Amino acid sequence: MTTPSLSGVPAPATSCPAHAAGTVPVPLSGPEFHTEPQALYRTVRREYGPVVPVELPGGFPAWLVVGYRELHQVAGDGELFPRDVGLWNQWEHIPEDWPLLPMVGRPMPSIYFTAGAEHRRHARMVVPALEAADPFEIRGHCEQLADRLVDAVCGRGTADLVAEFAEPLPVLVLARLIGFPDSEGADIARVLKDLADGGPGAQEAHARFGAHMSRLVAAKRARPGDDVTSRMLADPEPFTDEEYALDLMAITAAGHLTTADWISNSLRLMLTEDEFADSLAGGRRSIGDAMNEVLWEESPTQILAGRWASRDTHLAGRTIKAGDMLLLGLGAANTDPLIRQGADVRGTAARGSNGAHLAFSHGEYRCPFPAQEIAETIARTGIEVILDRLPDLQLAVPAQDLVRRPSAFLRGMNALPVRFAPVRTTGDLL
Repeated sequence: MTTPSLSGVPAPATSCPAHAAGTVPVPLSGPEFHTEPQALYRTVRREYGPVVPVELPGGFPAWLVVGYRELHQVAGDGELFPRDVGLWNQWEHIPEDWPLLPMVGRPMPSIYFTAGAEHRRHARMVVPALEAADPFEIRGHCEQLADRLVDAVCGRGTADLVAEFAEPLPVLVLARLIGFPDSEGADIARVLKDLADGGPGAQEAHARFGAHMSRLVAAKRARPGDDVTSRMLADPEPFTDEEYALDLMAITAAGHLTTADWISNSLRLMLTEDEFADSLAGGRRSIGDAMNEVLWEESPTQILAGRWASRDTHLAGRTIKAGDMLLLGLGAANTDPLIRQGADVRGTAARGSNGAHLAFSHGEYRCPFPAQEIAETIARTGIEVILDRLPDLQLAVPAQDLVRRPSAFLRGMNALPVRFAPVRTTGDLL
């Protein structure tokens, strides 16, 4: 027998408290996260402080860290708050078909789901493989693939910039970089979207994703090339095929939808805020300014799962028990009023001079710098191509009708419908 939870998903029959008696946790679901999350963050910060008791779908307890300083502390202390999902004190209550399981993860030998020395061992193999990618080649891939996507829509005068541009571009580029043929990129994009949405198809999507990567490892072992997978396989330290596949899954999943949302959120800013659009047209702001402002105000990763306390401790007056899950509220921390007092962070970010945001997390487990650079190249190049090819882009619907993806974890658009004067394809221009 189960009892209803505040999130509308049945709670486990076995009680699994992690919060103090009498504490009412905030359901980590609902339209507030999809429409105006910053308003919700302001409310919970006022009512609970920088560390908020929350309830995951299914009734599972966690702590959401919304304070900038507190998040910096948690993410920077890999011993007290490691990214070691095996520590979670709720495992006995988690059903096999829990929709968030692919996002939260299980104990597995991957760069994303290991901690301490084992995490560093994987990083020593993965990071140089990414770092060795030629930045000029990456930009060339981006330009070619972005042109291809624009060619598919440029003659009709309308497009959905999410489904037809922002979502496919990063995965097509990443697929090339790790060694996939272009023909497999579209299916990988569908798999990753199913995973990120955390719906009923997430488990099946995760299995398909793993099958793609296992086939790629086998193919590159038989015939190496100039790609990330081949460089990982050439690393002198031995890894199993499962470890290679899991690390490739982590690279691709972490870089796909977040970069897609970075593109679409930046384009939305340019298309919906007249002041920004005018300053962009007048040369007072740049594409980079828009991209940086998005990382402050609408970070693609709003909530990151997670960290787990290695022992009983206290954080911002909260008693954190060993094994409790802490969720990193990156989007909330970036708008913490304590770091904005006396400074217009939004304006500073818009001028491209403030990179202290936490959009890529912080500490030992933050997004590796080569991966950040690849994501920025994909996003910036994609935006440059589409603005160059379709200079008169306009929203095809009122801005208030735009719908966000129904996720508390990721901040992106369901669609970004636009219209423009039809233009010729790149082939016609040759």
